[in-house]
Amino acid sequence: MTIYLGSDHNGLALKDAIKQFLIRSGHNVIDEGNVKLNPEDDFPVFASKVIASMLSSNEQDPRGILICGSGQGMCMAANRYKGIRAALCWNTAEAHSSRNDDNSNILCLSASSTKPNEAEEIVNVWLNTPFAGAPRFIRRLQELDQL
Repeated sequence: MTIYLGSDHNGLALKDAIKQFLIRSGHNVIDEGNVKLNPEDDFPVFASKVIASMLSSNEQDPRGILICGSGQGMCMAANRYKGIRAALCWNTAEAHSSRNDDNSNILCLSASSTKPNEAEEIVNVWLNTPFAGAPRFIRRLQELDQL
């Protein structure tokens, strides 16, 4: 599976830790930046790079992980795009629910409140939880697509 990563300056260290975890886990990782610390960078730039790559991907189920200070900004930016279902997760239960119930395709993380070992657990659950595909979940996703 290819996973697209993006972060602003607040999320750079956590993104780099997650990147190494994903590579060790055998995933193909595309790092859309930022790749060096720039306190003047803006999270929407990196959210849009990840999403553009995902939407142009030939993969059947491309996924992205976005990280900023709170995770909220990245989540708000990502959810402005049609076909993107970004979920801000602080624990494995939320990660599981976001995939199982909502078929999220972007995981957003808070760099200020998520330690690297916690992030690895959250990412692992998120990547390995399939969408349940229950009729009520499908109906809700179709309703979202009509907004």
